[in-house]
Amino acid sequence: MNAKLRLSSLQDLKALQRELQLARRLAEEEAERRAAQARLLAQEQRAFELAVGDVTALKPQHRERVELARPLPAPEPLQREADERAALMQALSDDFDVDSLLETDEALSFRRPEIGPDTVKKLRRGHWALQAQIDLHGLRRDQAREALGSFIVESAKRGLRCVRVVHGKGNGSPGREPVLKSRVRRWLVQKAEVLAFVQARASDGGSGALMVLLQPL
Repeated sequence: MNAKLRLSSLQDLKALQRELQLARRLAEEEAERRAAQARLLAQEQRAFELAVGDVTALKPQHRERVELARPLPAPEPLQREADERAALMQALSDDFDVDSLLETDEALSFRRPEIGPDTVKKLRRGHWALQAQIDLHGLRRDQAREALGSFIVESAKRGLRCVRVVHGKGNGSPGREPVLKSRVRRWLVQKAEVLAFVQARASDGGSGALMVLLQPL
């Protein structure tokens, strides 16, 4: 019985030794494989350094930002337009004394000092073709003043020479008084674009309209 136990123990010991030897051999092979990989990596790195030469690592730094110039939007003449509207309202005063500037003929025509009497006569005879007109019928005073001022300025900018302003004869006004007639004359005299004006001929509106000669801008 003891002999069998000793034999079994001896066999187990030999088996254990074989396992230890196998494990040691596998470990040596793994170490050799890793060493070979390390040598290969070192060789490749050395070959790269020889091919490239000395390399200096760059220090970390912030990238410089390049500001691209953005095109500026087209300027809008808002201030100029506001100034023009303000000047328009201020220039056309209802209190302007126009009587001393009007000719003393029955039609109460007007001309600038640099405009000769012959020009007024030509305007009255229809020498210049009518190019545009504005009808102020039915407008309140402030509406008519602004509409007339804008019409005169825009007509001059368009290069027009002769326009008609219809202010009405006042037949529908209280007391049959032409409310706009005298005011329109005051307003026109104050406009630098107006060189002269005369009462329209009967075929063009008679006493209810004016023929206006403009200085093109």
